[in-house]
Amino acid sequence: MAKKSAVTSKPKEKQVASKAKSSSPSPASTLEKEEAGTSVFSLDYDPIENYNIEKGPVRQYLSVDVSDTLSKLRNPNTTVEWIVLSLLLVLTCVVRLYGLSYPDSVVFDEVHFGKFAAKYIKGTYFFDVHPPLSKMLFAGIGSLAGFKGNFNFENIGDFFPKDVPYYALRLFSATCGVLTAIFMYLTLRCSGVKPWIGLLATSLFVVENSFVTISRYILLDAPLILFISGAAYAYKKYEIYPEDSFKSFKSLVFTGVCLGMALSSKWVGLFTVAWIGLLCALKLWFYIGDLNKPLVKTTTIATKWGSILLGLPIVIYMLSFSIHFKALNTDSEGASILSPAYRASLDGNHVPNNIIGPVGFGSVISVRHINTNGGYLHSHNLFYEEGSKQQQITLYPHLDGNNDWLVEDYNNTNVENYTSFEQLKHGTKIRLKHINTQKRLHSHDHKPPVSHQADWQKEASAYGFENFEGDPNDDFIVEIDRKLSKNGEAQEVVKAIDTKFRLRHAMSGCLLFSHDTHLPDGGQQEVTCAHSGIPELTVWYIEANTHPLLANDPKVERVSYPKFGFWEKFVESNIKMWKVNNGFTESHVYQSDPTTWPFLTRGIAYWGKDHRSVYLLGNAVVWWLSTATVAVFAGLVLFELVKWQLGYELSSDKAVINFHIQITHYLLGWFIHYAPFFIMGRQLFLHHYLPAYYFLIMAFAHLLDLFVSHILSRKKIIGLSICVALLSSTYYFFETHKGFGYGTPLLKETCEKGKWMSGWDYSCDAYLESWDEYSNYTLSSEGPKQTSFQATNINELFKDDGSGNKQFDSNLVFEQDKRLAELNNQQQDQQPYDHQIANSAGPAVEVGVEDVKKNQGPKKFIGPDGQEIDEEVALQMIAEQGGRLMKVEETSTKGGATQSAAPTQKYPDVGIDDIMKDEGPKKFMDQFGNELDPEVAMGYLNQGGHIVNVERHGQN
Repeated sequence: MAKKSAVTSKPKEKQVASKAKSSSPSPASTLEKEEAGTSVFSLDYDPIENYNIEKGPVRQYLSVDVSDTLSKLRNPNTTVEWIVLSLLLVLTCVVRLYGLSYPDSVVFDEVHFGKFAAKYIKGTYFFDVHPPLSKMLFAGIGSLAGFKGNFNFENIGDFFPKDVPYYALRLFSATCGVLTAIFMYLTLRCSGVKPWIGLLATSLFVVENSFVTISRYILLDAPLILFISGAAYAYKKYEIYPEDSFKSFKSLVFTGVCLGMALSSKWVGLFTVAWIGLLCALKLWFYIGDLNKPLVKTTTIATKWGSILLGLPIVIYMLSFSIHFKALNTDSEGASILSPAYRASLDGNHVPNNIIGPVGFGSVISVRHINTNGGYLHSHNLFYEEGSKQQQITLYPHLDGNNDWLVEDYNNTNVENYTSFEQLKHGTKIRLKHINTQKRLHSHDHKPPVSHQADWQKEASAYGFENFEGDPNDDFIVEIDRKLSKNGEAQEVVKAIDTKFRLRHAMSGCLLFSHDTHLPDGGQQEVTCAHSGIPELTVWYIEANTHPLLANDPKVERVSYPKFGFWEKFVESNIKMWKVNNGFTESHVYQSDPTTWPFLTRGIAYWGKDHRSVYLLGNAVVWWLSTATVAVFAGLVLFELVKWQLGYELSSDKAVINFHIQITHYLLGWFIHYAPFFIMGRQLFLHHYLPAYYFLIMAFAHLLDLFVSHILSRKKIIGLSICVALLSSTYYFFETHKGFGYGTPLLKETCEKGKWMSGWDYSCDAYLESWDEYSNYTLSSEGPKQTSFQATNINELFKDDGSGNKQFDSNLVFEQDKRLAELNNQQQDQQPYDHQIANSAGPAVEVGVEDVKKNQGPKKFIGPDGQEIDEEVALQMIAEQGGRLMKVEETSTKGGATQSAAPTQKYPDVGIDDIMKDEGPKKFMDQFGNELDPEVAMGYLNQGGHIVNVERHGQN
């Protein structure tokens, strides 16, 4: 819709509607030329109509009515324009699809979103912080292309097997990128930019390096920006039709659909909903001021906006979750973050059900914490390193025998045979005895192991020994929370699942407490006794329950978790998404501050291999000019305000008025998609800026249109020269930096010349010196990978039999023990993924940065992307950005050339036959972390494979 703006004149002068003559042709003549199909891309084509200001009884007002001719002026409707638009489509396809099959290995967050596609296809549950729509679209494309979910996208750089249709998945991203470019052109046309300026601006977008990069890989960014661009286009198209027309209604519905799809892909879509809402509010303001519009009419229009632009996104958002819940119906480790009630609805779950309800003295129970994902009250034969140094009390998220506790009467312990059953109730004093270690839950006046600076928390431990009757510090009082417990009997007596309660330490009055804090070195969740903890973190309930007198009683009440329906799953999923998303506050070597995004001070390493790399970097020419648009427009507005205050008349030219309206709309879009990141505490990265940047490019297009078509209207040669220079410099930057998006070869010299900012921390040393070197270089291919040894001493895993010979210890695994594997699965399935770079190198090595610096030999540093980086950059990452050394390899120098030496630790001196003779449980894993059958492992060893590491099987 063409918006109107009141015209301000000098003080005391009468304000009138502007009918000033313009050098631009009238709408009628423009339409006539347009119908001839020859002038739509001419410099004189005028897509803007006059703004009508009506005279009212007291004041002038803006008429909000839209003429029938405006849509003809701002929509492609000539053969010439459709041909040009088709050529633009072809150009965009060439840029987006070029070399799409390379890299033929996993890039950046394909580690996560490719894996999610596989899990959707298999129906295996996973947790993610983003809404499901785009991930399901990838899964759908993969399924149609024949993907069976048999590749897990474990690590960056893993080669794709031949039967994985990764090209089809990437093609979906590329298609989204192509359509986004077309939407940009159509959006600019609808907002009144001259067609040739719109074509120029869109061409700049086509070769904008950051958008090229994110639309080539299996990432959420490309579909998200497509849906945002679709919403922007649909709303701008809605504005150019009369309010009561069917075309305006269709455009409004399309706006709502695109908003819903953006919101269902990432929560960034909420910002787009807010932007459209703000534009509607501004439009409503003019509707209220239009004296020709009855209040009832205005109210009806506002109701229509609300029902379509809010109702449709909500419906689509909920529908996407409904499909998501039905698709992921099989239990997995990734579901450990869910509540047991949710998890109980998944196929193949191991959540206890049909549990004995009454809990009393003699019951063996597992106690679960509420409001954290820590899990069960747990103990094991490990001791605190500080404080009392007694046995640890923690929370453990998995079913385990060390979660079992015996409920005892505080005044009658060590009972061997119970002859009667006495149910617990509010106020009962109990002791909890750990079944496996025979120690009791205990608290005393010691500092907790981690939260030792909190005076309101005391240590919770397990204390005692066999046949020990306990002491008063073992006594806890059951306090039932009637509000949280199920209505009825569970509010008076303790019942499994249904009763929610607190455990108050009888001696000190503190409450058993846990929070999202973990013991050192990857330990389990801390449990303390708190005097003033958050009440919600002191609530517990009993999940598993058995009693010798009730186990075989058919009359005893049995309980199970309630069945979760859609609404319960929907609420829980979104709450956990919010909490987990906000919980990622650790530093990352490639994170950046929002204040730096408009200046493109650094990018993100995505992938590196074979003297090639993928590095997210924007096109500096377009990026910086778009950023300058904000400052130029702010200066222009300030100048106009000063001019108005001095009594000068502001411009009433329709092009200037339209410029102010449209650029304000797009700058609001930029601001709304950018400003919220300043109040986020989580890790942030450059790609979070791209939706805001999309709006800023369109704002720049309007500034360019005003400058070339209006300010330089009499100096067209200068204006055209500026446009040619702009397009040429933008393409030059794209051409010299496109290797970072495509992962194609780049000469070291070209790389170094293209590093315009010191913060662009890609390594030019990774590239070769000449094209001849590339032509003689053989690309790596899928095959066995060499595994570097970690700092663990392999020899510690072998026993000396007393005669100098080493005997292979039992309970061994290759590569990872059970606990590390579980932690890895939890991290892969439960953490946010738009910013994590997968790392399979294992824990940090026991060597400091100073030790490395003191070494006089040549050093080579490899970044998270696999590419070599300068020593200074590496040390800065470690010192200032939270980096760490993940592994260290020694090198030897022969004949002046540096060669990789053999690992500092030899292969274990043990054969496969020795391993197979061992009677303990064994687990074989390949270098990719995949479990192998013993026969397959033996086959690899017979074909020249090696046992590269041996570790003890973790026992809980």
